[in-house]
Amino acid sequence: MSKEPLLHFNVLGDHRGQLIALEENKEIPFDFKRVFYIYGTQEGIPRGQHAHYETQQFLICIHGSCKVSLDDGKEKKTYVLDKPSIGLYQDKMIWGEMFDFSSDCTLMVLANMPYYEEDYIRDYTQFLKIVTND
Repeated sequence: MSKEPLLHFNVLGDHRGQLIALEENKEIPFDFKRVFYIYGTQEGIPRGQHAHYETQQFLICIHGSCKVSLDDGKEKKTYVLDKPSIGLYQDKMIWGEMFDFSSDCTLMVLANMPYYEEDYIRDYTQFLKIVTND
């Protein structure tokens, strides 16, 4: 992975509380077309475990914590998301897995494309063949 995908957001706050503003093509490096969130996860059960041909995603743990593993077929790196002021960019053709969710975790994901099943690569062996051109 050539570029560091973990980004820290500017937090604005005072005695009333904290505020983080996210804008397309500023804090989020693309126009987003879909937002979803994951919560109520079961202990020991990972999520994700796929890559996308074209979809880019930006993951923000807005409550609790989780770990995210990103794999480009050559290098695999794991990140801890435990603050709403941290976001993780997952580019297209990067295998992603979310795991070790805290019981109170809410993970929000912004995507640059609507949901298309055809965009998913759900088999890791197939993913490796594609990214290594085998």
